[in-house]
Amino acid sequence: MIKLKENEFQAITSYVHTNYGVDLRKKRHLIEGRLSHYVSQLGYDNYMDYFEYVKNDKQNDEISVLINKLTTNHTYFLRESEHFDFYKQQVLPWVDETEKNRDLRVWSAGCSSGQEPYTLAMITHDYLGSKLSNWDSTILASDISDKVLMTAKSGVYSKEELSKIPMEWKRKYFKDYDEEYLSVTDSIRKGVAYRNFNLLSRFQFKKPFHAIFCRNVMIYFDKPTKNAVVQKFYDALLPGGYFFIGQSESLASVEHSFKYVKPSIYQKEG
Repeated sequence: MIKLKENEFQAITSYVHTNYGVDLRKKRHLIEGRLSHYVSQLGYDNYMDYFEYVKNDKQNDEISVLINKLTTNHTYFLRESEHFDFYKQQVLPWVDETEKNRDLRVWSAGCSSGQEPYTLAMITHDYLGSKLSNWDSTILASDISDKVLMTAKSGVYSKEELSKIPMEWKRKYFKDYDEEYLSVTDSIRKGVAYRNFNLLSRFQFKKPFHAIFCRNVMIYFDKPTKNAVVQKFYDALLPGGYFFIGQSESLASVEHSFKYVKPSIYQKEG
């Protein structure tokens, strides 16, 4: 294993924190454990030369690999299913009743490999039914990793990954890809718009959202970063809009203006 020197550790953690909000300042052993083999594979014998290579990559592919290796993209269909029940039973009826322009605006922030936004799209298709063609119901899905976005856009998942989703969904919203994999149908794939987006960037959306899902993403942020990002999410929501975080997360230590609805679900009052 290549040993991570102090100056290398400081350079990498400072850059990742400043530019992506990911706080790895107490994760020295994790960085060594997850990067050492990869750095060796690239032909480097130290982290500083590798880090310069990452920064000089104009396509940003290598910084995506770095972020992806140092954060956990553990996700699956219907993870924390209570959120999807709430979306179906509370959010969609509210939007259906109040949105006169038939423009549903939902953002899956930190969407990883696509399970969350595709789940939201399937629930939305089920709910709207025959009214679907009258709505703009495209889900916005974003992540900072090009690698996971490529997986998400493909919409291809193993049958094992899909073992817990309803059989009706498999019939309606998936098709055979090969013997071991299924792919989402074109209607569901077109129902999600993927974007590479850094949550530390300025939010410049034309219209506010009815719901924002940012689950198990801010666990990597320190308190000042989390405060700033939560405020931006608040400002990006319509009055009455809902904000979902991971069930292991809380806004208790965060400065915010949200109304608490239930564990991991918040609302912008108005």
